[in-house]
Amino acid sequence: MNKKTLGYLLIILSAVIFSTVELSMKAVAGLFAPLQITAIRFLGGGLFLIPFAAHALKKKNRKLRRSDLAFFLLTGFLFVVLSMVLHQMAILRAPAGPVAVLFSCNALFATLLAGLFLKEPLGPNHFIALFFEITAVVVIIQPWQQHLDTMGVILALLAAFLYAVYIVAGRRRSAEYGGLVITCGSVLMGSAELILLILLGNIPAVSDFLTRIGLTPLAGVPLIPHLTWAIVPALAAICIIVTGAGNVFHMIAVELTSAREAAVVFFLKPVLAPVFALLFLHEEMGTNMIIGIILFLTGSAMALWGGNLFKSKKTLETSGKP
Repeated sequence: MNKKTLGYLLIILSAVIFSTVELSMKAVAGLFAPLQITAIRFLGGGLFLIPFAAHALKKKNRKLRRSDLAFFLLTGFLFVVLSMVLHQMAILRAPAGPVAVLFSCNALFATLLAGLFLKEPLGPNHFIALFFEITAVVVIIQPWQQHLDTMGVILALLAAFLYAVYIVAGRRRSAEYGGLVITCGSVLMGSAELILLILLGNIPAVSDFLTRIGLTPLAGVPLIPHLTWAIVPALAAICIIVTGAGNVFHMIAVELTSAREAAVVFFLKPVLAPVFALLFLHEEMGTNMIIGIILFLTGSAMALWGGNLFKSKKTLETSGKP
């Protein structure tokens, strides 16, 4: 098997794994507080990533600097503390399928933010993609019917936006160290920050203050959850497979193919996740969901490959060919 073929297989495998995130988190949502499961998930996943990240650093002949600690504290806060906690709160309030599709907007958000702040080129295809994905969100949500929890929708979109901010914030150092190192450092620091937040929330005075200002989900969360042997395999799968292996496979796929080809993962997730939710959680997939997925795929395809259409058109116009 050549490297390219292996890369494509890893793209498919990581797409399947990433498509089970909302499904897995929904399955254990009633057993853990959002802060609890997020801290456990990313601490376990980060520890799993350490040897792979160390190998990536050695391969690039790089060493982490002291200044990287502040960077990882920032990206960990954006990724784990903000984005993933909000993502888990969205899963508690809305079905897993719609949350997965809405969260997939992060890829387009990241493209637009990179264009604004990193001066990466934005073409007409990106704005066409934005139109399709906004339309998809409206069709899926159907605000005129209010069949989805409004706060769940807002939390999912906010989580997607903050994840995009994390991606853009880590873009330059990712080129230096590799995505695997950035992910490992960010999730470990983020989980440490969450553990600190949980500990602070258990101080009576802090807990009372958080409750008074309406931040009840942050108050009095037990650091050590009550575990039974029945839940341990699912928890291990979430940490090792969903969080750890999914990232490893995706990053290796990027190295064996290209970042653009590996981005197909985020093209496949909006299709696979609702199907998995239908099969395993028996969530309904209405006509609006199917139309929304088609619109979302159209937008994603335009963002990923639409630039070639405009390049081809510009080339034809320049050459004077019909």
